[in-house]
Order: sequence, then C-alpha cells, then structure tokens
Amino acid sequence: MEMLDPLLHQPLRTQLAAFLAGAGEATFSELKRQLDVSDGNLDSHLKKLIAADYVNVRKDDSAARTQTCYALSPTGRAALQNYILALQKLLTMDNPEPSAPAKRRETKMKAA
Repeated sequence: MEMLDPLLHQPLRTQLAAFLAGAGEATFSELKRQLDVSDGNLDSHLKKLIAADYVNVRKDDSAARTQTCYALSPTGRAALQNYILALQKLLTMDNPEPSAPAKRRETKMKAA
C-alpha cells in the first residue's frame, strides 16, 4: 500500500497545496483570507512547505507595497497528485467479501 505524504497529511497544508494548485499563485493575505487562519499558523505551515520545496516564494514589488507571492512548485504539484492518488486507492480498495452485517443488509433488502 502506498504511504500518505506526512507533510501533506496535515489538513491545513493539504488545503494550502490544493488552493495553490487551483489558484496558481496567491499572496499571504489571500491565503490567510481564503483558509481563515491566523498569521502565525499560516506562516508556520508555509515554512514547512517551502523547506520541502513544495512551495515557491516570489517577491512582487510592482505595487506601492512589496507583496510576497506563493505558488506550488513542480515538486509540490507532483506530491499533491501522489497524495490524492494514495487517498483514492485507500477509498477504493476492493473488498472481495462484504462483511457479515453488510451481507445481512443485502439479504434483507432483496427479501423486501
């Protein structure tokens, strides 16, 4: 069985990676607003994703105030895809024999 990525298995980091996968890029403020988290919590999780090379950081100084922009790296995108595949495998594991309670329910439904 494929292992779930422990870095992405934390719910907020999964949400961060999924949001960035869809958005392409987001500022710290956008991430904070979309995910409804505190500055410290978001910063802590972003640092872990950046250290693992799952997220790239870019400084945008085109506006009056410099903004930090975050994007999922190719490594992060691959890790998220693998994580999703591993979850799907867990959800669709073939169970050749239904459990005894499931068999009883099937029998009762057929008889009705």
